[in-house]
Amino acid sequence: MAENTTEVLVGGVVLAAAIGFAVYGAQVAGLGSSGGASYPLTASFRSLEGVNVGTDVRLAGVKIGTVTDVALNPETFRADTVVSVRSNTQIPDDSAIVISSEGLLGGNFVEIVPGGSPFYFEEGDEITDTQGSVSLISLLLKFVSGGEGE
Repeated sequence: MAENTTEVLVGGVVLAAAIGFAVYGAQVAGLGSSGGASYPLTASFRSLEGVNVGTDVRLAGVKIGTVTDVALNPETFRADTVVSVRSNTQIPDDSAIVISSEGLLGGNFVEIVPGGSPFYFEEGDEITDTQGSVSLISLLLKFVSGGEGE
């Protein structure tokens, strides 16, 4: 009888640990409740290199949303992007949206650089001040070839 009690207790501890890992994984992946509803904003980038659906949208280094849609505009040949921002985050309507890098070897993320306007973006508005990603390879090539002509 004592063996059955021990087995039940060990099983309960293992089950509790598994549930804990599942909850933690959902929070890290952004599947948990992150403040409720969100609203979409659109932006058009010249280059969206390193950004896909699900990429973080950050403001002052804090995740406030994700990229929800990316499509090539056949008329302008730009990357039309939809980002979903938490509804409790108000963004001034003169803000910029930039593709930033986490470091030399890190991935890219979308950063919102707030402006100073007293008015805020509404659902479905377009952020017109955009800066696409910068290719590290092309920067290095410009730097290396720039010194040869002198």
